[in-house]
Amino acid sequence: MGGPFWARKDARAWSIPKGEYLEDEDPLVAARREFAEEIGTAAPPGDYNHLGTFRQPSGKIITVFAAEADFRPEQIVSNTFPLEWPKGSGTIGDFPEIDDARWIGESEARTKLVKGQVPILDALIQLLPERSGGVVI
Repeated sequence: MGGPFWARKDARAWSIPKGEYLEDEDPLVAARREFAEEIGTAAPPGDYNHLGTFRQPSGKIITVFAAEADFRPEQIVSNTFPLEWPKGSGTIGDFPEIDDARWIGESEARTKLVKGQVPILDALIQLLPERSGGVVI
């Protein structure tokens, strides 16, 4: 995750691309849009699988999709967001929404993902025929 709060954190500080969508909007259409907004490139073409819906510790419910694709995470171009930082300082800065993306193995993903998203990794592992690849977070 990007922004100054997450800048020096690694363990339990990574997240999948996600965003909000309207009740009448197709969740896959919204997921592809949010991917493009956060990553800075269109979601790769592929056959997307619905991994499920997952309640986060914040109470948010996220709907997650996955696809096998030739994606190059080093080509991300994050958008930015305005934020008062340090909080209460009156100084507004623009910060990247994400600061890194990469392919990593399952065991490392389990330590890097925010705790509420580990069940998403479990759902992805159930879908995969073998565990030789990595996941982009």
